[in-house]
Amino acid sequence: MAAILIVDDEAGVRASLGGVLRDEGYTVDAVESGEACLEQVTRKAYDLLLLDIWLPGLDGLDTLARLRERRVDAQVIMISGHGNIENAVRATKLGAFDFIEKPLSLEKTVLAVRNALRQHKLEVENRALRARVDKRFVIVGESPLIQQLREQIAMAAPTNGRVLISGENGTGKELVARQIHALSHRRAGAFVEVNCAAIPEELIESELFGHMKGAFTGAVADRRGKFELAHGGTLFLDEIGDMSLKMQAKVLRALQEQVIEPVGGQSSVRVDVRVIAATNKNLLEEIRAGRFREDLYFRLNVIPIGVPPLRDRGDDVIRLAQHFVAELSQEYGRRAKLFSLEAAEMLRAFRWPGNVRELRNVVERVLIMAPGDVITASDLVFLGVTAPANLRDATGAPIVRPLHSARDAWERDYILAALAVCDGNISRTAEVLDVERSNLYKKMRALGIGPMRET
Repeated sequence: MAAILIVDDEAGVRASLGGVLRDEGYTVDAVESGEACLEQVTRKAYDLLLLDIWLPGLDGLDTLARLRERRVDAQVIMISGHGNIENAVRATKLGAFDFIEKPLSLEKTVLAVRNALRQHKLEVENRALRARVDKRFVIVGESPLIQQLREQIAMAAPTNGRVLISGENGTGKELVARQIHALSHRRAGAFVEVNCAAIPEELIESELFGHMKGAFTGAVADRRGKFELAHGGTLFLDEIGDMSLKMQAKVLRALQEQVIEPVGGQSSVRVDVRVIAATNKNLLEEIRAGRFREDLYFRLNVIPIGVPPLRDRGDDVIRLAQHFVAELSQEYGRRAKLFSLEAAEMLRAFRWPGNVRELRNVVERVLIMAPGDVITASDLVFLGVTAPANLRDATGAPIVRPLHSARDAWERDYILAALAVCDGNISRTAEVLDVERSNLYKKMRALGIGPMRET
């Protein structure tokens, strides 16, 4: 049920409008001034405000400005008995959804309210969807290599410099590209991806530059290419090393001139696109072998970023596994599971030739197939490794930190994973870990884990 706040100094307007809206099934509150409005929105969340412009003290437009400063995201419909274009324009610039004049037509007001609430619902759903998407594309890990990668992304993102991302299959090159776009000045624009290895040679030119109707068999209508679709945003050319020399030459021209020509077209189209490319190949070797253009390489390789393989990221393997458990459990509507110490060490010991993508597949498999709430070594026997007796770091050197330090680090990660699985519920976490709640609190304080919710 939507909540509405009426802000008007006329008692008759508050009473009549409130009655009509309550009859429509809305929850309605009413106040008589801008100051009272600002105080009321701190006590209760509203979906819509009906705000009179002419109010004693703080007027409606100034009230709206303060609401936006405080990031109150309710829709606002302005009401005025003395409407003019200047006030309507200012209200619109401040984010008002609509502007209606007195004397109020209750029928038109109810219609405006419905439209505003429908728009508010769409915006809330959009924010929730974007939050889920952003969460899906987060870079998980705290290893030195990943911290260095984050620093490189932060430096590269605010610029328009082209980026060449290199790394093995499954390391997360697309994720890095999306992070660069999300932190860039182009984030409001489109992020358009092209997998150069997946598109047949005879179709890739049309895919990138578009085509005109009748340009070739099957071209039954004009079609915009990826360069044009990415105008104002970012174009991600994945597996650029698999592109033919012929297409490399055409991409080079597009990068140099920021101009494309659709297949079968007679005129050029100017585009404003930031290009990020990625490859799992050594392009310098490809250049020496005559399979990649040196001039295109230098055009793309303005900012080189390397994504490390999973086997070099140490404890990030466990962090990623726990992340995937939480993500996939929610996706499948299943209860999340924990990794035993032996299972965690097996994940560390495995070399992960398929990198993060392979780890996600393994986590998905055991989440579905492991019978208990704890994933054990027997559930991971298909990996063909055993938990190492003497643990080693990412470089293969023996771990030399004190035993109590290693134990504390592992216990902290394990408790944090259990808390994540139990949505921060202390009582449920204590039950899952088979410890007294008071003992869990003591352990959390000792390990520097902040307070979570009680129930």
